[in-house]
Amino acid sequence: MLLHVRTGNEGRPLPEVLYGRRKMTAWLARNGLPDVSKHTVDRLMRDEGMNGLVRGRSTRTTMPAKTGAVRAGDLLNRVFTSPRPNHAWVTDFTYVRTWCGFVYVAFAIDLYSRAIVGWSASTAKDVAFVEQCLRWHCGGVITPTGRCRPG
Repeated sequence: MLLHVRTGNEGRPLPEVLYGRRKMTAWLARNGLPDVSKHTVDRLMRDEGMNGLVRGRSTRTTMPAKTGAVRAGDLLNRVFTSPRPNHAWVTDFTYVRTWCGFVYVAFAIDLYSRAIVGWSASTAKDVAFVEQCLRWHCGGVITPTGRCRPG
C-alpha cells in the first residue's frame, strides 16, 4: 500500500509522499485501513525512507561567535575531574522557554562530587548572571583568578 502511495499508477510521486505520520495515518484510515497503529505507520515510513514535509525555519538557539571575538580560555585543559571537593567548578547555562519569553538558568557544578553547588536565573544572559551562581556558593567574592574568597 505504501509503495502505491509513493509512485501512484503512472509512476509519478503523489502528494501523499509529503505527508507526515499524522496525515498518513488519517489517509490510510480513509482508504481502508482504519485500525493501523501510528507506531506501525512510523516504522513503515522510516523503512520506506518517507519523511513529512517540514515547513518554516527551525529556531536558532546557538549563535556562532562574532568574527574576532575572544573566548574564555580552557583552564581545565578538558579534564573534568577533581582530586578533592571544592577544588574545581564549572559553570554552564541553558534556557527555558516560558509564556513571556526565555529565562536563562546558570549552574555551578563541583567536579569532585558532580553536585550543583550554585545556580542563578535571569532574563538576560551576561557575565554577571553566570558569576552570580558562583557567588551564591562562595557566599562572598570571586577573585579575578577565579578563586572563592569568603566575604
